[in-house]
Amino acid sequence: MSPIPPLPRSAPGPWRRTARGLSALLVAAAAALGAVSLPARASAPPPPAGWTTVFADEFDGPAGAAVDGTNWQYTTGTSYPGGPARFGTGEIETMTASTANVSLDGTGNLRITPLRDAAGNWTSGRIETRRGDFRPPAGGKLRVEARVQMPNVTGAAAKGYWPAFWMLGTPYRGNWWNWPGIGELDIMENVQGINQVWATMHCGTSPGGPCNETSGIGGQRVCSPVSCQAGFHTYAVEWDRGASPQEMRFSLDGAVYHTVRQDQVDAATWAGATEHGYFLILNVAMGGGFPDAFGGGPDGGTVPGHPMVVDYVRVLQSGGTPPTDPTPTPTPTDPTTPPPGGTRDAYGTLQAESYDGQSGTGTETTTDTGGGRNLSALADGDWALYRQVDFGAAGARQFYGRVASGAAGGVSGLVEVRLDSRTAPPVGSFAIAATGGWQSWRTVPANTTPVTGVHDVYLTFTSGQGADFVNLNWFGFGH
Repeated sequence: MSPIPPLPRSAPGPWRRTARGLSALLVAAAAALGAVSLPARASAPPPPAGWTTVFADEFDGPAGAAVDGTNWQYTTGTSYPGGPARFGTGEIETMTASTANVSLDGTGNLRITPLRDAAGNWTSGRIETRRGDFRPPAGGKLRVEARVQMPNVTGAAAKGYWPAFWMLGTPYRGNWWNWPGIGELDIMENVQGINQVWATMHCGTSPGGPCNETSGIGGQRVCSPVSCQAGFHTYAVEWDRGASPQEMRFSLDGAVYHTVRQDQVDAATWAGATEHGYFLILNVAMGGGFPDAFGGGPDGGTVPGHPMVVDYVRVLQSGGTPPTDPTPTPTPTDPTTPPPGGTRDAYGTLQAESYDGQSGTGTETTTDTGGGRNLSALADGDWALYRQVDFGAAGARQFYGRVASGAAGGVSGLVEVRLDSRTAPPVGSFAIAATGGWQSWRTVPANTTPVTGVHDVYLTFTSGQGADFVNLNWFGFGH
C-alpha cells in the first residue's frame, strides 16, 4: 500500500482525492438514499433463481474461535513478503493471527478488532480467501457480497479507522509489484466513522493512467435509514461478463449506486484487470493515506476495540458456460506403491521431478542454484504425485515452492497442495504470474491448514487460461 509503488488497497480509491473533490463527494453522497438495514444476525438468503453458491462462510462457531482455515488465510505483519512497507498505504497497524484481533463471536459473526497496547502500538486483522479463482464464467455473472456492520464508532474516537471488504487479482499473489494492472475491486471501504460507503475499481497504470490512479474509478453512497456504523448492510459487486460492454455493478442493500463499464477504458487495460481470477479480503487498517485525506489519525483520541462485524460472505455465479472438469484421467505413470525407502520428509527439499505419478508435466535442466532438473510447462489441469510424505505430529502450517514463469501478461495460475486425492480440497495454495522468465526463480510461501501424519501429496496446477504458467524446481513444508 505504498504510493511508490502503489499496491492494492494499497492505494485504495479515494485516498488521493483533493480536499475540494472530497467535499463534493460528501455533499453528493449525503443526498443519496440508502436501503433499510437488516437485523443484527441473519443467515444468508437462498440464491435467487438461476444463481448457484460457489463459496460461502457464515462464521458459525464458538466464541473466540479462529476463522475456518480451509476458507481463509491470515496476512500478518506490516507488509507482504518482499512488498512495500505498510502495505504501500502508510497504515500503521501490525496485522496478527491472534483471536484478540480476528475471531468468531459465537453468534454467527466474525469480528476484526483493532487494538492499541500501553505503548501506543496498534494491532488488527486481515484475512484472505485461500481460493483465488473467483471470476464469472464466460458470458455469465459473479456476485460477491458480505453483510457487514462497520466499526460502531464515530467522530474523534474513529480517527484512523479504515475497514474494508475487497478483491484483488490473483496474479498479485507472489508478485506484490503488479498493481494496479491486475485489478482491484473495493466493494466496501469506509474511513473515520463517516456514514458512507465507497466502492472503487483500480486498473491500468499508476500514477494516472486510464483508471485515474491512485484514486481509481470510484463511487459512494450514504447508508440509510440506519447508518453504516449503527447497523448491518449488504455490500456487493456483480461482475457481468454477459453484458456488452461488460460491467462491474456495486450495490448497497441491493441498490446499485456505482457501475464501471468495459468501454470506460481501453481493451488492454480491461483484459489486464479481468482475464484471471480474484481472491477476497476482509480487514481493518489503522491510519494511512485514506484517513489522512479526512484529517488523519489514529491519535490519542482514537478509541480502540471497535470491531468490524461480518455476518456472512458469499460468492454466487449465474449463467455462462460451465467449467470443464480440471481433473484429468490418471495416467499409467500413477503407481500404487510408496517410494523406495518408505516415507519422504515433508520438511526437507522435495525435488519436483521426483514425482511418483503425473499428468501433463515435462522436465528440463534448470539453471537454478544446485542444478538438476525442474518440472516445466505446467498448465491448467496438470498434476504431480508424491507418495508417503511424513508431516510428523507437530503439524505443517507453511508450504514453499521454488517457481519461475515466463508467462505472457495476464496469464497466471495457482499451485495447490491436496492430500491423498487429486479431488480433495486444497490445504494450501499460492498464485504465480510472470517472474521475468522460465528460469527466473523465486521461492513463494503460503499458509496451509495444519497437516500431521503421513499423506500422499498431490500438487495440482489450476489456471483460468489454457497457456503454460509455471515451472517448479522444488517444494517443501514448514511448521
